[in-house]
Amino acid sequence: MSNAGTLILSKVIDENNVNALAKHNVTSTHFKSEADRKAHDFIVEYSERNGGQAPSYATVTDNVPDFFYVPDVSDSYEYLTRRLYNDAGLTEFAEFVSGGTIQTLFNEHKNDVPALIDKLQSELDNIRKRTSVREKVGTDIKTDTDVYLAEYDRRKSGQSFKTWKSKFSHIGEYVSGNMYVVYGKSGRGKSVIAMEEAVEAATQGANVLIWSMEMPKFEIMTRIYVALSGRKGLTVASLNGVDMSAGFDANDVRKGRLADEFEIAYRAFLDNLNSELAGNITVRAVDDDDFDTRTVAQIKSDIIATEADFVVIDPTYYLDLEKNTSKTTGGDAAATSLKLRRITGQMGVVTIAITQADEKDTAHTEDGTRELELPQRKDVSKTKQLLQDAYLLIAVDTDYKQARGLVGLNKGRDGGEGDFVEIVYAPQVGIVKQIRTGADSVDQFDF
Repeated sequence: MSNAGTLILSKVIDENNVNALAKHNVTSTHFKSEADRKAHDFIVEYSERNGGQAPSYATVTDNVPDFFYVPDVSDSYEYLTRRLYNDAGLTEFAEFVSGGTIQTLFNEHKNDVPALIDKLQSELDNIRKRTSVREKVGTDIKTDTDVYLAEYDRRKSGQSFKTWKSKFSHIGEYVSGNMYVVYGKSGRGKSVIAMEEAVEAATQGANVLIWSMEMPKFEIMTRIYVALSGRKGLTVASLNGVDMSAGFDANDVRKGRLADEFEIAYRAFLDNLNSELAGNITVRAVDDDDFDTRTVAQIKSDIIATEADFVVIDPTYYLDLEKNTSKTTGGDAAATSLKLRRITGQMGVVTIAITQADEKDTAHTEDGTRELELPQRKDVSKTKQLLQDAYLLIAVDTDYKQARGLVGLNKGRDGGEGDFVEIVYAPQVGIVKQIRTGADSVDQFDF
């Protein structure tokens, strides 16, 4: 290997240009010799104490006797940095191959080959990131207008930027590349609301991926089919004395006890689903035999395999957590949220992450009816990092006994915090929809 480290440090000394190290992101880890590492650290520390000035070669060699100064280096910093990074990459790769890391990873994941491959790939990616030369920083708004216009044209044609309309007016639409967090107390309908949004996206042509880590596939598929049948209004249900267009009864479907005429209609509905649903929904459920790896890396793999546009993770706290490199309490959950947010952006998908809200005392009216109350943003449970990573924080509280619910925003990057809508909530018959107000509200009921 070359002596690029010695040459670049010598050039910095000659030209009194310590900033060149920072500009090219050169750190002591890139130097293969101990003398060069010590010389680098001494030059940087000297510069910090002396107004940015570099020490003379005599001062460097006096403090680091093993450093071999080379005068009059004419090669560019770009060329020397590329050589330095290449040497560092070769050293790291050699250590990775012969240093026991591969054997350690093999021992840890020999019963899970996909996880083993993911870990190996992650280690190699880290080496590449640390030893890749940065050609430029960011995007220049004056000279990179062609890059901007190319993205504009992709968005114009629908190739890059996708939006999916929400069922709820105050949410508006879901934008690709963003993560949305739906949360509520246990049993208050957060999974139903997220699934309704996923089904809504599928009706608009989205390929949806649902990771259901609490419910078996028959249950989640029943919910999806009932929700879709509710949109078609295949039956009528009476809610609080008002007849409304509805779907099949989920309780009858679960028990396999649909009346004969309803079973015939239900089978016909499923037979026509392939031609009638614009998009598609892929379900990964808790009882799938091959669903034992639940890492963020596996989510990325499934997104690629299903060509997903819209992803639901239910719930996020059942994911296999990332390694807690921060050594802080809750750091593993926070690292998982950060990685999920990163994958969402990289893959250009919408991700709905579901988590719980902290439990608090519930208020009741005089007749014993539970009062609906949306959780606050401070009530996000499991990890507060989800609060930071969310484009929208969507709060949910529902009560199927009242056939009512609330869906609100507790964080919106484009405003809207504190907005909420009231919904009709009877998911057992496929009715989950916003209550309309004003002159157009009458036609939501079947009189």
